[in-house]
Amino acid sequence: MTRRPVPARARTLLTFASIAVSLAAADTYVVVLALTDMMQGVGLGIENLQRAAPIISGFLLGYIAVLPLIGRLADLLDRQRVLLGCLAIFVAGSAVTALAVELKVLVAGRVIQGVGGGGLVPATLAIVAALWPPERRGLPLGVVGGVQELGSVLGPVLGALVLMVADWRMIFWLNAIAGVVLALLVASAAGVSGVARAPGGGGWRASGIRTVVVALAAATLGLALWAPDRLTTSVSLGTPFVPFGTMTSRLATPIGVLGLGLTLLAVTLMVLASWPALRRADPLGAALLGGSLGAVVLTFAASDPEKEVVGPLGLALLPLAGLLALGYAVVHRRSPNPVIPRGVVRGRTGWALVVSLCVGVALVAVVVDVPLLARLVHVQTSGGPSPATAGALILVRFLLAVPVGAVVGGWLLRRFGDGLVAGVGLLLAATGLVVLSTYGRGSFTALSSYAVLALAGFGLGLALAPINNAALADSPQDAHGSASALVVVSRMIGMVVGIALLTAIGLRHYYTVVAALPDPSDKRALVDAGIAQVHYVFRGATVAAVLGALTCPLLGLSRRGTSGSPQRTYGL
Repeated sequence: MTRRPVPARARTLLTFASIAVSLAAADTYVVVLALTDMMQGVGLGIENLQRAAPIISGFLLGYIAVLPLIGRLADLLDRQRVLLGCLAIFVAGSAVTALAVELKVLVAGRVIQGVGGGGLVPATLAIVAALWPPERRGLPLGVVGGVQELGSVLGPVLGALVLMVADWRMIFWLNAIAGVVLALLVASAAGVSGVARAPGGGGWRASGIRTVVVALAAATLGLALWAPDRLTTSVSLGTPFVPFGTMTSRLATPIGVLGLGLTLLAVTLMVLASWPALRRADPLGAALLGGSLGAVVLTFAASDPEKEVVGPLGLALLPLAGLLALGYAVVHRRSPNPVIPRGVVRGRTGWALVVSLCVGVALVAVVVDVPLLARLVHVQTSGGPSPATAGALILVRFLLAVPVGAVVGGWLLRRFGDGLVAGVGLLLAATGLVVLSTYGRGSFTALSSYAVLALAGFGLGLALAPINNAALADSPQDAHGSASALVVVSRMIGMVVGIALLTAIGLRHYYTVVAALPDPSDKRALVDAGIAQVHYVFRGATVAAVLGALTCPLLGLSRRGTSGSPQRTYGL
């Protein structure tokens, strides 16, 4: 089969899409840095830290719950249109977050951001599947995985720089501006996805009406949330901003209600215009599956690890998740076009999801517990960094190695099989985690710690491209978006559930040790107990990495040829 070069405009589209993925990934981590400032911005003190948990879990909820639906839409619509839609949602969520002065509005903005940011990943991976032949997908898949992890490094750094010169709201305004710019760049790369467009939704007149309603909704709702003093204090112009009765919310005003009404109308018009595609995407099944995933996320992401494995509503949410999953199974069986197409989770794709889950567990353990361990063993010196800063700087050694491993892993797929590359990567990661589980006082000051953290990060990065490649290779060509979405969902669930379970196990050991101390006020003994707790987390992550490595041979140890497959035309 003669190889055809991938069009330059396809590479351009992938570049813009990858930057968008990196932007969304950066937003996931930057919030942790600005969380206390965001709490103050909506009237919460530091003592209300648990009430602020939805600021983080809300983003995860939006990110994970709609991934199956967006992945399916990426199969049914032009991938470029899906990217633009996700960027528009991300921009809207960023603007709402930046304008929020109430916790509920802030959480709503974060959920909307999560929906848009999460949808960028399967759409981008589906673009790779559409534009690159199977034997050449490794490197672009590695690039996508690499820039996604690079966002986790740049997010806190850029966030810290912004907070040095402005308040936390500027972070999200910059998100919105970057999203608009990227949308314009993606739109400029028109006509490269090679996927047929869906019916136009009513022609130019209907499109014009939708555009006007969306613009009016954005302007009105934005003005209501902004509530500038010049208008709210004006005798003649301030009436629309006066809350109803004893309410204090900016949305409980005439202009706020009008903005919400216009937003509801705009969403309704957009849904009606997209209904032909949405109907083929199995909206009922998507709602049931998204609800089940959302219940799982809220169960574990909203928990307080020091007191519980599951969140305060976990006893209700977990059974609900099971019932919704059962309902989806029934709908999936009966629907002619289920949201997860039949035949997607077959062959290597199913095993790729298992390995992705294990990668998520190992990855989050390092991201969360390396800074914790660093703070426990850090010795504050005059003029030196604080324990929190020192922990973040040490974590960078790991985070920088992940995108490098992702790109190298994609390049290695040109010569080696998915299972071999991913398996070697996870064994390297397991080796690094084993060493980390022995670290104590003074460990991070040794030069060898750079190599250990880099080894763990490089190994986990090495596994990213092979996982995606195996899932795409064994899924139907018209379901690449769905397969990509499932890979991301699997890894995110591994991260959310994994850190809750591992932390709970570690804390159980911590409290057992503390209870046995002859002097519970002995600070050195308490630090030793905390170090032992972190060791338990790293040991659990090691088990996850080893289980993933043992599963990797099922992804294929040798590179598969494509000579027997039918010829396809890639690109334009």
